[in-house]
Amino acid sequence: MSIGEVAKELDLSIDTLRYYEKLGLIKKVSKINGKREYSEEDIKNLKFILCMKSAGLSLKDIGLFLKYYEKGDDTLDVRIDMLKKQREILESEIKEKKETLDYLNYKIDLYEKRKGDK
Repeated sequence: MSIGEVAKELDLSIDTLRYYEKLGLIKKVSKINGKREYSEEDIKNLKFILCMKSAGLSLKDIGLFLKYYEKGDDTLDVRIDMLKKQREILESEIKEKKETLDYLNYKIDLYEKRKGDK
């Protein structure tokens, strides 16, 4: 896939894709006639990066995780620890958002009942 096609599919800018490559988050993308051509493996890696970003990992931490991944199974424990730590953070954020949502729903119900009493 071309850089434009990948950008569109993943809802990223072309500059972001180039930046990820510059940071080493994805390997140098092969070029055909001077134009980047993304493989299925490249897209799979990009989807992983986006998932980890969505989970709250910084690009620096994602890069570190990927370096551990490249070292193989000897780094499984550290990778598992990184993911578990982020899972705890994400679960805490979800709990806070759920409490906020519950309170908003309570206030909406309260005001709608008050409005209906008039």
